[in-house]
Amino acid sequence: MLNDFKKFIMRGNVIDMAVGIIIGAAFGKIVSSLVKDVIMPPIGLLLGNVDFSNLFIDLSGKGYQTLAEATKAGAPVIRYGVFINTVIEFLIIAFAVFMMIKVINTIHERAMKKEEEAPPAPTTKECSYCFMEIPINAVKCPHCTADLKE
Repeated sequence: MLNDFKKFIMRGNVIDMAVGIIIGAAFGKIVSSLVKDVIMPPIGLLLGNVDFSNLFIDLSGKGYQTLAEATKAGAPVIRYGVFINTVIEFLIIAFAVFMMIKVINTIHERAMKKEEEAPPAPTTKECSYCFMEIPINAVKCPHCTADLKE
């Protein structure tokens, strides 16, 4: 069973998947920082100094002024500002994946187009006597029975 596990782990696609997951997790952290630290502050500034990560609805009805106070008191809250940040993070990641797939598809299409552009090797030729189409390796024309020297 240990040998089977080693074979499974050492297959290329499992290792590639592991590398993808690790890079994806790191990319997710970068995007989270981009949204929280770079994108949302200017948007909040434009909307009147709003910090989206602190937007919440207090379900307890006690009127907490900040999310930190409500969280410290253990009050039930809906953190819709955090949700907005998460949606923006998702959209950025989805756009990045879309662009990556688009580039890969473009490269693949160009490679396929080059393969299609290469003309196929000819399989027929024209008889020099009767001008009928005949197989390229023919030494005698089946139409006019002429011996072909080409």
